Amino acid sequence: MLTQKHRSLTAHDLYLFHLISQPQISPRGDLAVYCEHSVDEKTEKKYAHLWAISLPGGKPRQITYGKQSDTSPRFAADGGNIAFLSNREDEKQPQVYLLPTDGGEARRLTDLKGTIESFSWSPDGTRLLLQFRAKDPEDIEREKDEEKKKLGVVCREIDRVFYKEDGKGYLPHARRHLWIIDVRTAEVRQITEGDVFDEWDPVWSPDGKEIAFCSNHADDPDLDPDAIDLFVIPASGGEMRHLPTPVGPKANQSFSPDGRSIAYYGHEGKGEGWKNTHLWVVPATGDGQARCITCEHDFDVSPWTINDMGSLPQVAPTWSKSGDEVYFQVAYHGNTVLKRATLGGDVSDVIDRDGVVGVFSFDQAQERLVYFHGDMRDPGQVFLRDMATGDDKQLTSVNDELLEEIDLGGTKEIWFEGSAGNDLQGWIITPPGFDPGKKYASVLEIHGGPRVQYGNFFMHEFYYLAAQGYVVYFCNPRGGQGYGEEHSKAIWNDWGGADYDDITAWVDYVSAKPYIDRKRMGVTGGSYGGYMTNWIIGHTDRFSAAVTQRSVSNLISMYGSSDFNWAFQEEFGNVPPWEEMENYWRQSPIKYIGNAVTPTLVIHSENDMRCPIEQGEQIFVALKQLGVDTKMIRFPDEPHGLSRGGRTDRRIARLEQISGWFDLYLKG
Repeated sequence: MLTQKHRSLTAHDLYLFHLISQPQISPRGDLAVYCEHSVDEKTEKKYAHLWAISLPGGKPRQITYGKQSDTSPRFAADGGNIAFLSNREDEKQPQVYLLPTDGGEARRLTDLKGTIESFSWSPDGTRLLLQFRAKDPEDIEREKDEEKKKLGVVCREIDRVFYKEDGKGYLPHARRHLWIIDVRTAEVRQITEGDVFDEWDPVWSPDGKEIAFCSNHADDPDLDPDAIDLFVIPASGGEMRHLPTPVGPKANQSFSPDGRSIAYYGHEGKGEGWKNTHLWVVPATGDGQARCITCEHDFDVSPWTINDMGSLPQVAPTWSKSGDEVYFQVAYHGNTVLKRATLGGDVSDVIDRDGVVGVFSFDQAQERLVYFHGDMRDPGQVFLRDMATGDDKQLTSVNDELLEEIDLGGTKEIWFEGSAGNDLQGWIITPPGFDPGKKYASVLEIHGGPRVQYGNFFMHEFYYLAAQGYVVYFCNPRGGQGYGEEHSKAIWNDWGGADYDDITAWVDYVSAKPYIDRKRMGVTGGSYGGYMTNWIIGHTDRFSAAVTQRSVSNLISMYGSSDFNWAFQEEFGNVPPWEEMENYWRQSPIKYIGNAVTPTLVIHSENDMRCPIEQGEQIFVALKQLGVDTKMIRFPDEPHGLSRGGRTDRRIARLEQISGWFDLYLKG
């Protein structure tokens, strides 16, 4: 019997959703564990707890409790313990804890001051490998002294180009290094060090004797960010072995079962972010060349499908037990799918249904696969696949009761022809109770990136606007990933060109629908979507209202002020603005703002280090001076990703400001 849908989605529902992340399966395949995230409405604090499911047919049960965040569960090789991160003893300083899988209390394993960015068990289960970044000594000392803590930082001494990071703030002087923890004694040993180089994505060799990692050993890594190499170091520390690989970015390496090869993700070339990321394999001994496994396939080895309800991490290449195949995620045509490739380059689908595959985890025998899957109507659940039969079983039903009472409206996927005769993909969401015989106000949503994709994944913001009575529509214009390299490269050094043409073609297509009121059309987007919103209001008056969010407006002033810093120049001919000022100005929306007549709301976070708030301020001030209706909404203490991970009351206020602005100009 179907439950009667009796209400629409609200902004406040952000408090009610529980989100799932990081599913893992035990080596024996008899237990799955995952994180469930929630928000306390009174305190605005976010919590996460571990849940477990006996396989194949048990019910989820909570195994950690309290006002804390327990995340990143990892099974030991024998399945007897789960290591995880928790801030239960210090809200601002997570540590590694161990929890017996057969019951008992968790015990703290580490007492570190800094950021534990990743960790993994040694194959024999006696050690943990950490990627750790220590706090600066002066910061540790200040936190110990209440008077100094109240006074705060006196000054910051900056000696590197990449000195800040959105969502993290100003970075410590210490670099990311590798540490080993003896699980029995809790003894901690640092095995890499240095003031210039970082090490990241460390992984154990199958025998536990060596560790592979990525590092940039250029003279100044900040000025040559794609000069990334692979190295191998003894687990006891000592001399590193460099593995020859093509020049270019690379990450997420993993050893083959026999330890003779290492798989990794990357592409060849510096400063060419439009290229597909591919799967590569290189001999672990360093005596052979790296080989691209997927280069014959025009797809991007990436998990990136945008949503506003949680992250979608990339899982390192996962070798088959036999060592002749590798499993990996691919962002393709609005989905994130799971594929596998033979070492000869033959690629096949493993999970390719509409939606997104997030974290996935095999048992030791590779008979069972536990994985995260979300889609357009569900923020995500944990699934179990029988690898012999291909049968899938849904293990969790988080948010089912909530979603059963909500009418999300209708969704429709559409392929249409772009301005250059190119195939483009888009989606239309219609309001609850939609009547095709009526005329509706509409909102065009434009994604950020630009090298990401919208797709078949739950977007609370879209359903919220549909619940306010708007037809919401979105597409993947050229410039994003998911449709091949030419699609991605089309806007290289030409922002506002092919992308604007494709968006215009999409608006033409949707506005021709009989239920669209052409006099009541709105547009919004964030980050690169904010850039395009700024571009649109300077190039057309067809929209009656706009909301530009965390936007880019002036590529000249953006240079050096973003946490991406000078590297933005790679998008624009790879020369600095003082050498080609007109090229930067040509592609800056602020150049065309004098044409704007569209009432525009400007939303920006004050701690945005990706697109600094001065970018939004320029648009706001210009519109004020032009006499165009405008207002600026500023969110204190929030970074670039407010819409996805900001404080919930601020996320709600943001949504209400957006809908209020559209209501004023599209319904008022």
